[in-house]
Formats: sequence, C-alpha cells, structure tokens
Amino acid sequence: MSNRVEAEASAASPLSVGQWRWLMALVAVAGIVWILVSRVPPDAAQRDGATVAPMTGFLAPDFALTTLEGERAQLSDLRGSPVIVNFWATWCPPCRAEMPELEAVWRQYKDTGLVLLGVDQAESANVVAQFARGALGVTFPILLDTNLAVRDQYAVRALPTTVFIDAAGRIQDVKVGGPLDKAAIIDGVNKIVTR
Repeated sequence: MSNRVEAEASAASPLSVGQWRWLMALVAVAGIVWILVSRVPPDAAQRDGATVAPMTGFLAPDFALTTLEGERAQLSDLRGSPVIVNFWATWCPPCRAEMPELEAVWRQYKDTGLVLLGVDQAESANVVAQFARGALGVTFPILLDTNLAVRDQYAVRALPTTVFIDAAGRIQDVKVGGPLDKAAIIDGVNKIVTR
C-alpha cells in the first residue's frame, strides 16, 4: 500500500523535490537580474525631469522672485537670518485660513531677525495684493512665483507648504498641508530661531 501512495503522489506532482528547488532558484535568479536591469540610477530622477524635494538638513535651494512692491528678493541674500517660506495661493482655503496665524507669529518673532516670505502661486499681483494686503492686512513680504519655477524647485505638491530654514540656510522642517495653527508654526520657528 505504501508503494501505491508514493505512485499517486509522484503522478500528482510531475516535478520532483529537486526539480522544484532548481525552478525556485531559477526564479530567484531571474528576479535579481530583473531588479538589476530595471533599476533607476540615482541621478536619473534629475535627468528625466523629476524633481527631488529638498530635505531637512540640506541647504535650501536658492531663488529670486519679485515682491508685490516690485522689488527683487533673493533667498541667499537672507543668509544669517532664519527664514520661513510659505507656498500659498488666494484660491486655497487652508492657505487663507493660516495667513492670520503666520502674520501673528511673524510679528511675534520678527525682532529676533525672523523673515517670513509668502510665495504666491501664479496669480496676478492685483489679486494677491487685494487679498493679502487688503482683506487680511498681511504685512510680511509676498513674492510672486508667476511661472511656478520655485514651486517646482521645491517639489511642492500640496498647498500650503511651509519650509523652515535656519540662519545657515539649511532646511530644518517642512510642513505640508494646513491650515497650520499658531502652535504648529511656532514648532517650526523653534527649530530655526535661537533666542
């Protein structure tokens, strides 16, 4: 009877245990070869046009934009001061909701040298001025990213996005989404301002 069970088992499985091992080894080798062949080189993301978001601990990418008042503002000129860069738009409800909180924190910390830059996303200066300066009474500098180059440089995928940069020009925190409340903004400020 034992020979009959073995005969039925070998009839049900056309491959022996040794053959299964070889097949599994072959599949594993093919998988490793596929991974190595299809792997993207580390610099390919940049070559293919994809932008890698700036990371905490690294230098913030430099940029120059025009302010609402028509002046040129360049991030690297602010080296030595802690800087908050807030990407926003007037049509973005969370952006609108956090603007008064940003203004309050900026007023509270500006004597420490803190600079706050609101980087508007591709809107006309008139629309931005009516909203920021008129409706909200925001006094911190507003920059116009008319062609979204800075947004792309920072790989901003959601509005608002707020970047906290220390006096050495290094990113210490990035907060994506909002609206940020005063406590969340002060959390970022505490990472870049020394009292």
